[in-house]
Amino acid sequence: MTRGAIAISAFWFCAMGALGIFFPFFSLYLSENAGLAGWQVGVLLAVPPLIAVAAQPSWGVLADRTGSRARVLFVLALGAAAGYAALALGSSFASLLVLTSLLACFSTPLVPTAVAVSFTIGPNVDVRAFGFYRAWGTVGYGVLVIAFPFFLDWLDAGRGAPSAAGGPLEPALGAMFPATAAMMLVAAAIAYTLPRWDALERRAVRGEWRSLLAHRPYVRLLGVAFLGYVTLQGPLGMFPIFVRAHGGSLDTVSHLWVLMILLEVPLIALSGASIERFGARGLLAIALCAGSVRWLVCGFAPESRWMAPAQVLHGVVVAGLVIGGPLYVEAVVPQHLRSTGQNLLAMVGVSVGGLISNLGTGFLIDAWGPDAPYQVGGFAAFGVAALLPWWLPAPQRAGVDRS
Repeated sequence: MTRGAIAISAFWFCAMGALGIFFPFFSLYLSENAGLAGWQVGVLLAVPPLIAVAAQPSWGVLADRTGSRARVLFVLALGAAAGYAALALGSSFASLLVLTSLLACFSTPLVPTAVAVSFTIGPNVDVRAFGFYRAWGTVGYGVLVIAFPFFLDWLDAGRGAPSAAGGPLEPALGAMFPATAAMMLVAAAIAYTLPRWDALERRAVRGEWRSLLAHRPYVRLLGVAFLGYVTLQGPLGMFPIFVRAHGGSLDTVSHLWVLMILLEVPLIALSGASIERFGARGLLAIALCAGSVRWLVCGFAPESRWMAPAQVLHGVVVAGLVIGGPLYVEAVVPQHLRSTGQNLLAMVGVSVGGLISNLGTGFLIDAWGPDAPYQVGGFAAFGVAALLPWWLPAPQRAGVDRS
């Protein structure tokens, strides 16, 4: 492996490892430790995608205009590390709202910018190489999602006192914020050392990003991403609350996340071969169908033990939606606009779609109970999958690629 390949793989490991501490447990922290209502949790989970509507395209355009994509990635990781650390200061809904907003300015453009940098970290990077780099992120996520509950047990043992009656079952859960910040700080240090290749320095001209919005395949991909994340994102963000409502513990959440990533590593690592066999459109359709089955099982299963095997489908969803979408972008967007293309995709899908999904999930939980978002999301995801072959055309690159 080259120095650049090792560095970007290490970056993905640390950055996604940080999310492995934060993402699975944040909604649980808000619900139990911060004592927020369901609608308040939904609003806080909707803040990052709302902020990302402005942050993601802005950072993407900045990266493409300056050509300093690796340096932009470093700034984003450093800002995200500071934001995660600052969340420990939040003690009320209002303060958490402000701090979550500040964090989102840096954290939401991080992953799409890292995708763009991964494709340009060295000469002749293809989808197979990208799949290998990104798979290290899933490994990092899995290692930290398993290790963090053990770390909490160690902290609780050090306290030497049981949880207060009526209080949170995991009183030390706030340790997730400095732990996440530490991992992201390491990722920032790695981003600073990334080598500078010519491909990283190609610059877009002012206003050139608008050509993407006139390109039919890319615009239709944005529509698929939006609908896909509307159906799938909110239930995933609220999953710890769903598990707790069915009698699960923090360890249950951790163990279910292990099942979620069981297939994710090999599927992402082999995403290049999957693209050759099914195409980007095929991966997206498979992801939506897998997500539909997963949430329908969770929403309608007569016993909670049914939810465990269904989580294996998470790897299929990630490999298809989270990887298939960016790979479709790579196939249709000129190389000097790839940061903008990836960030716009994340904005429309993860951010706008996730915003609507998180708000809707919080409302459904309060109105009809914890099973409702999974029942609604499952049926809706199947509908999007049925429309995809008709809606999304074969990849065709926009404009002239100045590579």
